[in-house]
Amino acid sequence: MLISAVAPARAATADKDDRAWLKSSGTLLFEDRFDREETGNGLKAIGNGWESATADRAPHIKQADLDEGILKIDCHGKEAGHNVHIHHEAGFADGGTTLRFRFPGLNKAETFTVGHVDREMKDVHAGHLCYATLNPTSILLRDNKTGIHADKIRVRRAEFLERKEKLPADLEALLQTKEKTVPWKADNEWHELTLAFEGDEMRLSIDGKPIATHRSEGYAHPVKRWLSFSASSTVWVADVKVWKVK
Repeated sequence: MLISAVAPARAATADKDDRAWLKSSGTLLFEDRFDREETGNGLKAIGNGWESATADRAPHIKQADLDEGILKIDCHGKEAGHNVHIHHEAGFADGGTTLRFRFPGLNKAETFTVGHVDREMKDVHAGHLCYATLNPTSILLRDNKTGIHADKIRVRRAEFLERKEKLPADLEALLQTKEKTVPWKADNEWHELTLAFEGDEMRLSIDGKPIATHRSEGYAHPVKRWLSFSASSTVWVADVKVWKVK
């Protein structure tokens, strides 16, 4: 069984059912059951509007396989020079995504990152907006827009990282406000994930149970333009739905 986060991390939204909120208050923008075959390893091979932004880095390696209604992601970051990055147009201010996922246990320390990118943002590296990362023993929620990928912060942070020096206290304190980590234990079963945005709050639920919530100004970005998936090795995804509340 999946082990959820400790109670204090859930207290703020313990009674919030984001699946019900999205269905009752939202408009379905997009859904995919992956009930087809991919057309190769190229940028648009997954079909139905998906793009694999790292496909051209390793064109002879299959990093996304559609198999009986499942998107099977198999990252080859060493060969590609970058972790797999798969995205689809979304476009909402408040709203969110529901999907089913499974760590198949084919590799050690499997991870799954779900979040949003807006390449039209200025002063933010590669348009990285916000992400939720599921690790074997924890879940991280992060505001990248006003945190580590804001150009001014990124440049300043890089100076200390290159010298392998500790970050200044003020920068470290700022970055700590831009993310939240809660304990969690992964397994190899299928689970339903809901990632919801309401104002400056990002919330993550698994199997209908609130696991983590975090407030930061970057989450209020008016256009979560792309839904983005990333992984360090293997993860399976199915039944994706994207909802817009506003």
